[in-house]
Amino acid sequence: MVIDLENFQDISVDENGVATVGAGVRLGNLALGIYDQSQRALPHGTCPGVGIGGHFTHGGYGYDSRGLALDTVIALDVVLANGTFIQATSTAYPDVYYALRGAAESFGIVTHFYLQTQPAPSSLVYWHYGFPNMYASSETMTNTILHWQDFALNSTVVDQDIGFGVHIDGSDFSISGIYFGSLDTFNNVITPELLRSIPAPNFEQVQEVDWITALEYQATGGSATSLSEPLTDYDAHDDFFAKSLVSPESDPLTSDALTSYFNYIITNGVGAPNPWFSIINLYGGAGSQINAQDPSSSAYADRSSLWVFQHYGFTGNTGSAFPSAIEPFVTGLNDAIPNAQSQTTFTAYLNYVDPSYSAAEAHKLYYGDAVYARLLALKQVYDPELVFWNPQAIGA
Repeated sequence: MVIDLENFQDISVDENGVATVGAGVRLGNLALGIYDQSQRALPHGTCPGVGIGGHFTHGGYGYDSRGLALDTVIALDVVLANGTFIQATSTAYPDVYYALRGAAESFGIVTHFYLQTQPAPSSLVYWHYGFPNMYASSETMTNTILHWQDFALNSTVVDQDIGFGVHIDGSDFSISGIYFGSLDTFNNVITPELLRSIPAPNFEQVQEVDWITALEYQATGGSATSLSEPLTDYDAHDDFFAKSLVSPESDPLTSDALTSYFNYIITNGVGAPNPWFSIINLYGGAGSQINAQDPSSSAYADRSSLWVFQHYGFTGNTGSAFPSAIEPFVTGLNDAIPNAQSQTTFTAYLNYVDPSYSAAEAHKLYYGDAVYARLLALKQVYDPELVFWNPQAIGA
């Protein structure tokens, strides 16, 4: 059974900056709704059409201060497995509040979110650099990512005011992000270190923009377009297979691992018959607001990560037969780093759900032993009959 929450489209912001948001709202409409009402903002992902339900209950990454959407949730209205309707907060049903922020699909149906917003910045810097001829050499790509890794860990340059991600697809090799500071500081302090010792970019877009324009640019890669999405009959879907890889900050990526990764891409991904991309987002590093949170505050388990990789293969034409080569290609791409860095414990990010994992593999990779044990105990209290079930659900 699938329960459609499309009609839960309300958005309101109170005098304390708390947004009450229906569970059917999509990210673009959320951003516009709270900004238009109150000039306020939230950290969240870049795709306007993503629904808030899974996004806010499993993480929800934003370049804005490398914060999670999940960490803005101060209350949730939810229907539990026994049919009761409650509001879960840190003080009322705190165990449910904990479980919903990381594993909501296993515990209830959230109908409304209560989100602590922040004043939207009057201006910030959107930046985007593209680099030519990178796929000619795995050494060049490896050294570039190693430099950006050192940059991310350098607290004399990087703090909570900068967030970014790397995009690669066998042709494009680019980095983009936002900076909550002045254009002058970005150009004179951030940029020289960001671009030091790597190939010169052949594309550059650095602009001081307002909050909504920054969101538009993040959604499109640097052009203005409306964030508004249809309230009903949304039909922008894709046929895809995705995997993720979360690397720990305590054990940064090695040269051998990145060389393995980029050799795989040069051999298998350049000129691949099916479209694909990888996004490498900075979750940790100096000033990370994701890692600054108490790990016991929610069921989101990755509070010590550095990078999160999203590996995505797709048809490019929804409705066509799904090519059998996509899944093994994406799997090989995802395996290239851990196979060459076996001493490191890598995990996975639940919002990039991977149907190839068994229940036991998913529980281990998404939650780890301690968080999963706590969730399993709560599942036995709040849903012992497995009313809320999927192949990777808590208790499956």
